Amino acid sequence: MTLRDTVTTARSAARDMGARPAAAGALEARFRLVRGPFVLDASFAVPARGVTGLFGPSGSGKTTVLRCIAGLEPDVRGFLRVGDDIWQDSELDRRVPPHRRAVGYVFQEADLFSHLDVRGNLRFAWRRAPHHVIAWDDAVAWLGVERLLDRAVSRLSGGERQRVAVARALLSSPRVLLMDEPLAALDEVNRREILPWLEDLPARLDIPMVYVSHSLAEVGRLADHMVFLADGQVRAAGAPSDVLAHVDFARWRGEEAAVIVDAIVRDHDLEGHLTLLDGPWGPIWVRRQPRETGRAVRVHVAASDVSLSLVPEPLTTIMNQFYVVVHEVREVSPGEALVRMAAPSADSPMLLALITQRSAARLGIAAGRHVYARVKSVALLD
Repeated sequence: MTLRDTVTTARSAARDMGARPAAAGALEARFRLVRGPFVLDASFAVPARGVTGLFGPSGSGKTTVLRCIAGLEPDVRGFLRVGDDIWQDSELDRRVPPHRRAVGYVFQEADLFSHLDVRGNLRFAWRRAPHHVIAWDDAVAWLGVERLLDRAVSRLSGGERQRVAVARALLSSPRVLLMDEPLAALDEVNRREILPWLEDLPARLDIPMVYVSHSLAEVGRLADHMVFLADGQVRAAGAPSDVLAHVDFARWRGEEAAVIVDAIVRDHDLEGHLTLLDGPWGPIWVRRQPRETGRAVRVHVAASDVSLSLVPEPLTTIMNQFYVVVHEVREVSPGEALVRMAAPSADSPMLLALITQRSAARLGIAAGRHVYARVKSVALLD
């Protein structure tokens, strides 16, 4: 069994407690919208279940894409299929109006009704749902809002307001759940409070979730799939590990270029206060983690924390050193090169390194070269 199979099994076991069966079909979209100098010309497909992270620079069209899915952009041309239903087909002059699209929409600022308490806000969605796919008790329990039902909206914290907003969106029985930077207005304490609730949600739903955020750590923690938008166009789409390692994405991130990959907790060194992970490029040592063995985790490796050598270096304080094959070397800025590498195994995700072009030339770093990647720092997303 490969590491990817092991991670998939571990994540499924962790998430499938009480999960609903997956829905057939997916979300397929082709949108073209011209608004002054900005042109949205984006085509993508979203898995039928799980979280798709919509990521890109400010002004790239992320919120516009969500509005197109929700039917809030009357001038958009194109095609939209959700499962077996066609919501828009401009060639056939077909367009389902917004009020008939079963969309749950969660905004950056929780748009709760201030004159209603939490129960009243939830009942508003519940009563207007054409049918109840998600039970009241389930939505309330999944977002942990049971004790908030009789509380006034004005007495909710930022994190509580957003949890209520998500619960209300679910009680509308959506076919698609759209989230537009739902944590952007929260402080760090509130973000940490709500993230575990959002992380557990995909296992309980059989609908696609499209999640917009400017936080790479946030998307990396939640998303199973990513779409990278730039200048109104899709530049990359796929697994987060593939999208983050894409040259265009890494060039845009610059010094913040990084990869996020899956790993499995193998063992703990209690005396050394370390945890050993089975990673895609080999064993990975990290600081001691309060996680049981066999648990799937996601790790973040910054390209600026990776250095390269032609030979192994045993006499070093750097514990993580991987034998990899260079796939590509690309100039990303004057004097700086991005090196894309992977383990020799066929299913290995890419590892990135930012090095000077002088170093690349001195060491002869080129496609096909076997090198040792030394990783100075590895962070777990939690």
